[in-house]
Amino acid sequence: MDWCNDNVCMWTYRNYKKMKKFTLFLPLIVLIFIAFFLFIFLLQNKDPSKPPSALLNENLPKFIMVDLFNNKENISNKDLKEKTIIINFFASWCIPCKTEHPIFFNIKKEFPDVYLVGINHKDELKDALTFLKEDGNPYDKVGIDNKGSVGLEFGVFGLPETFLVDVTGKIIYKHLGPLTNKIFQDEIKPFLTK
Repeated sequence: MDWCNDNVCMWTYRNYKKMKKFTLFLPLIVLIFIAFFLFIFLLQNKDPSKPPSALLNENLPKFIMVDLFNNKENISNKDLKEKTIIINFFASWCIPCKTEHPIFFNIKKEFPDVYLVGINHKDELKDALTFLKEDGNPYDKVGIDNKGSVGLEFGVFGLPETFLVDVTGKIIYKHLGPLTNKIFQDEIKPFLTK
């Protein structure tokens, strides 16, 4: 028995032609869709190098981590109350972290009352200690985040990342990427001189 009678074959052929036309226009539809959202993004004047932080203007997240230099001591969000704090996520394997490292010495010199906290993120303990021994330690406290759980609480995308916390415990600034003197002068220093 022949499986294809004239009506069924004609119906199948027509559907095949329609599907073929649709697949030809599919890339155009996708392109229009992407262009529309790109246009909306551009209208909002957002800088793609500064992704939004869910924590901006929120309280410091709860965390606890071991002190890099004394494994019997912990550092937690409770230790960071009523201080202006700069929190810097870094690692010894991170080249941009090494580039920005001298800036923290300048910050400490210019603003000795600002509490600097380094969070060593997904790094080997011996490598972190060697890095801070060779390049110096500008931080008041350095915590270990070897599994990345503290970074997860802060929503860290990559290294380095820097957060500024005011005396009320709110995160008022976030910078993704290495700090430069210009970024510090233009974006962070105004918060510290208020």
